[in-house]
Amino acid sequence: MKDSCEIYCYDEPKVRKVQHALVQQNIQEMAKIFKALADETRLKIVFALCEEDELCVCDVANIINSSLATTSHHLRTLKQLGLATFRKEGKLVFYSLKDDHIRQLVQIASAHSQE
Repeated sequence: MKDSCEIYCYDEPKVRKVQHALVQQNIQEMAKIFKALADETRLKIVFALCEEDELCVCDVANIINSSLATTSHHLRTLKQLGLATFRKEGKLVFYSLKDDHIRQLVQIASAHSQE
């Protein structure tokens, strides 16, 4: 049994509709989000920030059992990709998720992985 079509196009109106919708999206930006979350360390960090609204870099490092340097690198990457934000308080740096959309993605992925 073949798992591919033997014709070129079955429902041309649907194809055109979805192609138009695809052009309207910023797929490159969407891919960046998934690329960021595809890294296990960054996903652990984002998960931690889903559990707590804001965490100090040193606390994140302890949570994920990683060095401060590695944790800081990943947090900076999340910030540069627009997924996280930070604030300084003296010598401490606190990170949080930039908005609730990333939290929703992680919650959906978590629920899906438990099915």
